Amino acid sequence: MSHRLPTLYPKVEPWPGIQLYYPPVKYYPARNEYESVEDACVRLRERSLLSKPHTLLLDLEDGCRLKKESREVLRRELPRLNKGKTRIALRINPFLTEEYHHDLQLVADLAPFLDDVVLAKAGEAYGEAEIRDLSAFLAKVNPEIRIQPIIEHPKSLKIAHKLMNYDTVKHVVFGIHDFSKAMAFHISPEGWQEQLKPFMTELLLEARLLGRGVIGGVEVLINKEPLPENHVEPDDVRRWLDLRGDRESRIVYQHAVNEVAMGFTGKQVIHPNHVHLCRVAFVPSSTEIRRHKKILTLAMEADALLGGAIRFEDQMLDPPMFGKSLQTLLRAEALGALGEEDIAFVRQVMEKLPDQVIRENWPYGVIL
Repeated sequence: MSHRLPTLYPKVEPWPGIQLYYPPVKYYPARNEYESVEDACVRLRERSLLSKPHTLLLDLEDGCRLKKESREVLRRELPRLNKGKTRIALRINPFLTEEYHHDLQLVADLAPFLDDVVLAKAGEAYGEAEIRDLSAFLAKVNPEIRIQPIIEHPKSLKIAHKLMNYDTVKHVVFGIHDFSKAMAFHISPEGWQEQLKPFMTELLLEARLLGRGVIGGVEVLINKEPLPENHVEPDDVRRWLDLRGDRESRIVYQHAVNEVAMGFTGKQVIHPNHVHLCRVAFVPSSTEIRRHKKILTLAMEADALLGGAIRFEDQMLDPPMFGKSLQTLLRAEALGALGEEDIAFVRQVMEKLPDQVIRENWPYGVIL
């Protein structure tokens, strides 16, 4: 491999992908009680990663009632959690609140075991100073930890470009439910993407200009049956949705597909049944990877990567379409789905492209 790629683009961490919200201490409605710290520790150890999310998002904010007990659970269990390739994120309380200070102490205690800190209500009270100060704190305890600001108020959206202008911020979260509340919008579980589309697209535009990613909205509909893990190809997923999937499954899956089409880099989910259903939407399948490799192979054979056109599956494709194929392969690598042979192929393609063309197609930095 040429020396050009790693010098032009520093290595970046994987995308957040599918982030599963996980309550450290859970409430059981049937028993009308919260579980004990001991039971919560067992659950975290044995069940938290079963659905195989890209990121386990441990929630200390709105979804957490017993915050002190939840922090105790994390102190006990996080250091010995066998997470494999799963990223660990911690959603902390809003800047400079009393709970925020307790959360920062927890971050300091568990810094070696955290990948991301998700800041609730980012920028609403103190603007970009929130990211500045949190970045300075993380630099002292673990410079590798990244910040994911949640944009959940019009105030935050207006300064999103400032919040994203810090090196610690690689992705932001669109907090649809708090945002709609702040706007006095009554969104629906089925139609929230269309109802909030102007704000989603504004955030995506600002993020794209700065080379940042956007993590999509949380669904409240819960499908009763999970998509089987051996269903990974688009045809298998569609067949299962037609034969076995309920209304909730179809809506959640279509929302995830829409977010992929709009260029989102991840999606937060609240139930294990959502994880694989959204994962197959976000991660390019083997069939998709083969298809886009074939397009790029034909483009290279025709020497058309930078100018010219080819015919493929009764379509005329030119450099913008080749760029989309390259984006699909890089998305697969960002989400951990490319093998070594595929990575070598992507390197071969990128070596034939000028620096500016690479930047146009992939502003996030190369992960190869």
